[in-house]
Amino acid sequence: MSARGPSVLRPGACFFKPSHKELMHVSRGYLTVSNFIIHIWTSPAFPMLTVLSMFYYIYLRRRARTATRGELMNHRRAIESNRPLPINVELVQYAKEVLDFSSHYGSENSMSYTMWNLAGAPNVYPSSGDFTQTAVFRTYGTWWELCPSARLPFTRTPPNFHSQDYVELAFEEPVFPTAIHVLETYHPGSVVKILACSASPYSQNLPADVRWDVLWSEAPTKVNSPQARQFSPCIKQINFPTNLIRLELNSSLLDYYTELDAVVLHGVRERPLLSLSTTMIAMDDLDDDEDEETDDGLDCLNKQFSATTFRKSTTNGYFDKLPYELIQLILSHLTVPDLCSLSQTCKLLYQHCCDPLQYIHLNLQPYWANINDTALEYLQPRCVLVQWLNLSWTGNRGTISVSAFSRFLKVCGSELLRLELSCGHFLNETCLEVIAETCQNLQELNLSSCDKLPPPAFNHIAKLYNLKRLILYRTKVEQTAMLSILNFCSELQHLSLGSCVMIEDYDTVASMMGAKCKKLRTLDLWRCKNITENGIAALASGCPLLEELDLGWCPTLQSSTGCFAKLARKLPNLQKLFLTANRSVCDSDIEELAANCINLRQLDILGTRMVSPASLRKLLESCKDLSLLDVSFCSQIDNRVVLELNANFPNVFIKKSFTQ
Repeated sequence: MSARGPSVLRPGACFFKPSHKELMHVSRGYLTVSNFIIHIWTSPAFPMLTVLSMFYYIYLRRRARTATRGELMNHRRAIESNRPLPINVELVQYAKEVLDFSSHYGSENSMSYTMWNLAGAPNVYPSSGDFTQTAVFRTYGTWWELCPSARLPFTRTPPNFHSQDYVELAFEEPVFPTAIHVLETYHPGSVVKILACSASPYSQNLPADVRWDVLWSEAPTKVNSPQARQFSPCIKQINFPTNLIRLELNSSLLDYYTELDAVVLHGVRERPLLSLSTTMIAMDDLDDDEDEETDDGLDCLNKQFSATTFRKSTTNGYFDKLPYELIQLILSHLTVPDLCSLSQTCKLLYQHCCDPLQYIHLNLQPYWANINDTALEYLQPRCVLVQWLNLSWTGNRGTISVSAFSRFLKVCGSELLRLELSCGHFLNETCLEVIAETCQNLQELNLSSCDKLPPPAFNHIAKLYNLKRLILYRTKVEQTAMLSILNFCSELQHLSLGSCVMIEDYDTVASMMGAKCKKLRTLDLWRCKNITENGIAALASGCPLLEELDLGWCPTLQSSTGCFAKLARKLPNLQKLFLTANRSVCDSDIEELAANCINLRQLDILGTRMVSPASLRKLLESCKDLSLLDVSFCSQIDNRVVLELNANFPNVFIKKSFTQ
């Protein structure tokens, strides 16, 4: 008998329901249950409680946090009424369409070896080998990093960023992913990251906050077998449904081109509940509201750099005794997000982290998912001295506006020497006009795969008279704009026009190169459809410094015209020559290369029927520095010949593709 009278329990009444504060006597750590147990112990209802009931209550609160409120109510009603829980049926989907990608081996007017082959059910799998019905990227291994056109890497690239290429795939129905299978049919092992987007590509209105969550990520690993496989990494659960999946790839460890056949997305319509056995009971797990999500990279850049969040310190310790230059040198080894975090520690380091000298080389590509107008705005006062700027892959789906980009360049573009804008689909003619007006010192411009830029936009590039490198791979540059660029940018040393299908007459363009670009060292004409021996003659005569020439998949070139022999005689400095898929290359062409181009390091003659083993032996004996030789689908060079050449010339990587 208590002072309040006898304890009477009504039918259906709750024995004991602790208040929220009583349940959460904690000090921002794991759950402290002492007060909770004392309250139970002194309660008249204690005999009717068990430890199990306490943990059952905690379990319900845990589920309340991990599930939506609608799911919680449904599951509680089901439990209370002893009804079976609804089964969350798993959906299996192939990609509906390919939305975007950074490069591909195929052409823009065909399906062979293009990223578009990733849409739909598999065409090849489980077969292995080199098939035209698969998706193939432009490069493999480290060969492109060893040729004369290779670019210097950016400093401050985070060690966990390995991506070189990407492809984005749309699926029919948004789901919570439970598994993703990548069907790789040749030289697997290139996938290093898989991401999911919160925005649906089929929605008319983009959400205010477009999120990309990493489902899986790993450093590149060597796969010893070139055979087909189903790659099924263990992905993490996310708290939003998605029908937009992005694969990021790194082919640096591959022996040959990787080939992907299809991507399979498994998922459920309703958000799956996390397993109780895999969770820890922490104070935050008992909150009524879901935890606030934290993003990596630069998502909170405006908060991190803002003076309002900066906390002053009374002393800077030993940092006060170090020379300014030494602190700057130490901080130069930090990534940009680390600088953002360090700037909040003390006044001295805040000043150092905001010093424009820390942003001479700024690589924002690794943080593409978090770069937006706000990030550019807060970086702007710190980038007034920036010389190298990498904004590749950024700004898509409205995250960077034309006005914000223009404001940033008008303040920070005067010292720019190198500007990387690969796959920047937010760019328009206004952006290129601003670049031409404000970046007068620009020497390198990369617009690779900016395939949404309208043709008139490229006319502005002709105003950049100091350009030494221009990459226009997979753009809509037209012949008139290209002739204007060549006429005014006579300092060009590196030029990429691969897969530029809007140029009508490559012979005219090649003639202008020969007349105006005497310093040209590397030229990419991959898949240009109409260059002839006349254009080759103009290049050979007018650009004698050429060290690298890519004429892969140029079907209008014929060896019978003597164009390849003329190249060999006129360009003795050639180190890389790709004549990929030119069926007419013959022994006399190979012998001319052996006699005149002794510095040759890389040669691709894939697909020719006219080259014999004898001419290849002459080439290998003469070109002592040759390291890469692709003889795939050369009908006279069988596997026996490749084994023999490998034995006699062990320093040369001889590539011989196959189809199972």
